[in-house]
Amino acid sequence: MSFFRISLIVTLLLISIGCSTSIETNMSTKVGLLLPSNIDDQGWNSKGYKGLLNIHSKMNVDVFYKEEINSMEKVNDAILEYEKLGVNLVFGHGKMYAMKFLELKDQYPHMHFIAFNGDVSGENITSLHFEGYAMGFFAGILASEMSETNVIGVIAAYPWQPEVEGFVEGSQYQNPDVDVIVNYVSSWGNIDKAIELYNEMKLEGVDVFYPAGDGYHIPVIEEVRKHGLYVIGYVGDQSDLGQSTVLTSTIQHVDQLYELVAEEFFNGKLSTGNRYFDFAEGVISLGAFSPEVPEDIQVMISDEVQRYIDTGKLPNEK
Repeated sequence: MSFFRISLIVTLLLISIGCSTSIETNMSTKVGLLLPSNIDDQGWNSKGYKGLLNIHSKMNVDVFYKEEINSMEKVNDAILEYEKLGVNLVFGHGKMYAMKFLELKDQYPHMHFIAFNGDVSGENITSLHFEGYAMGFFAGILASEMSETNVIGVIAAYPWQPEVEGFVEGSQYQNPDVDVIVNYVSSWGNIDKAIELYNEMKLEGVDVFYPAGDGYHIPVIEEVRKHGLYVIGYVGDQSDLGQSTVLTSTIQHVDQLYELVAEEFFNGKLSTGNRYFDFAEGVISLGAFSPEVPEDIQVMISDEVQRYIDTGKLPNEK
């Protein structure tokens, strides 16, 4: 059972309404969340759930969430139920919801739909894009600096992930001689496939891994720790899984973005269309460095991150 679920049970009133879970107040504004998986994944879904809880506690509004909403039929049913409950702000926690919301939004003009990392246009819909290239670039710099074999690797979910391209280019900028191996799981949550790729890459000499998939990154990190290799965490701060193993983490502060967007909505300032967020907006950061990372490398990367925040220029753009 996750920390968030425990917190919910201990501190908040849970009321079952159909298949939705609600957290109620006396306010008329209501927020709904659709999740593609469950809230106990210690990654992407749990961060969305935490963001919803923050909206409830800090803005005193009713919130509802639904797990495993991963088909058009389920989305249709969920939105219909949310309409009956009076929900007027709906978060779809992932790229898959962008297209589905585009198909539904005109039927529910009184709702504002929020998706992540998908292209949208029109009224009452917004897509929030994490600019992942830079976080991957800095992860690549660190990986190339810390590799003893000069072979590093990414276990990515899909080829379109900008953090994967960033990792490759950042590592090769820092060390043109480094060998970067990239393999794709073709899924966010296929743990068996991710572990299979990890074992293959380990045999190829990879000693620093970047598991860029929020459904399998934790099991991969646990395997890396068993074999005394290095890893860079993904989406959340994974330093608690082993400070001598996790060199740093590329963190997307999803929960903070939920608060920002909800506040804009409540103040009538939420814009439609595609919006982009990076280090400068405070919703992406690097986690604490492992004690294994030499001080001069920590300082160098921290300085480059700050320079990027100040100027928008990566080290290869000086």
